Amino acid sequence: MDIMLFHSAYGLRPAVHAAADRLREAGHQVHVPDLFGGQTVESVEVGRELQDKIGTDELLRRAILAAAPHSDEGLVYAGLSLGGSIAQNLALGDEKARGLLLLHGTSDIAAGAAVDELPVQLHVADPDPFEPHDWLSAWYLQMQRAGADVEIYRYPGAGHLYTDPELPDYDEAAAELTWRTAIGFLATL
Repeated sequence: MDIMLFHSAYGLRPAVHAAADRLREAGHQVHVPDLFGGQTVESVEVGRELQDKIGTDELLRRAILAAAPHSDEGLVYAGLSLGGSIAQNLALGDEKARGLLLLHGTSDIAAGAAVDELPVQLHVADPDPFEPHDWLSAWYLQMQRAGADVEIYRYPGAGHLYTDPELPDYDEAAAELTWRTAIGFLATL
């Protein structure tokens, strides 16, 4: 399975490469584009400033350019937090997408978005300040209306980026359960 894995607002850090390696060990080919042009940050606030400086349209353009050489094969789009929102946008616009794996983040859904039973799995902290319950309920209903087959997994007490061992949010038990579940999901695609 070809997977396009997008990084969080922290940039393409070692934890993203470790996540890609974990997926590779499960037999997948994983691409990890650097949407920040080599820049990494130490806080989500600085990451958001960098994201704003680059601009949403430019980030999406970079993501599309990274995915284009592989999209004819039918990609699984995946992302961490900010990367999840980017992955979601690309998956909903790619008729050949084979799946969508979201860790820690979602995005608005464009009016008229439609997919043909796209398998989607979301893993989020509970509660998550960036993905509140009301938002996730509305997101879930909109994804279903768009034609996606959605599963949501919530991890009580975990921090937002709980799969990143380099951040204070890290929760080893939640991270291991997330990766086991995600790898099982990918095996079904």
